[in-house]
Amino acid sequence: MNIDFSILSATLLFLFVIDPFGNIPILLSAMKGVPQKRQSKIVLRDGLIGLLILVSFLFFGAEFLALLHLETESISIAGGVVLFVIALKMIFPSVIQADKHQPIEPFIVPISIPMLAGPSTLATLLVMVKSYPGDEIGLLISVFAAWGISVVILALAPLLNRILKEKGLAALERLMGMLLLMMAVQMLVNGVRSLFTHTMASL
Repeated sequence: MNIDFSILSATLLFLFVIDPFGNIPILLSAMKGVPQKRQSKIVLRDGLIGLLILVSFLFFGAEFLALLHLETESISIAGGVVLFVIALKMIFPSVIQADKHQPIEPFIVPISIPMLAGPSTLATLLVMVKSYPGDEIGLLISVFAAWGISVVILALAPLLNRILKEKGLAALERLMGMLLLMMAVQMLVNGVRSLFTHTMASL
């Protein structure tokens, strides 16, 4: 493994991007009318589908990036920008009117995609694959850990909603957004520093 790679840091990064606390209101809206005993089974089923998508991107993401001829520096800078925007949305969320009528039991959408394996999470995973070649096992552990924590939080959504209330969930999401913002800035700094180093070396 690379010295700079940390399973804990990668796990936290994936967890912040997935943002399970921020997805609780959406999940509760999607689960309206579904028996409570059935809800946990739905979360587990769609969670496994989301995990399959994440693992597929983990092992085939490098080939995808090679096909596009993308360099590590550009991936790091682009990933930092994406995470920066995500973090700002978490800190300053927009008001979203949820659909009050959900007669059909959710399947894949919205739990598998986009809650667990959405565009932001997949983009972050591709960045990590490119940034840490040869650390697939560590990334796999991180993906499993972040996925497991997220699925547990989503399965406990009704309980957490009763305990934390709307303001508590909003506060947690903003805290995760602040931490993600710092990680995004660090990713940008690393990308720019690496680009500058390579440019100076080629002169």
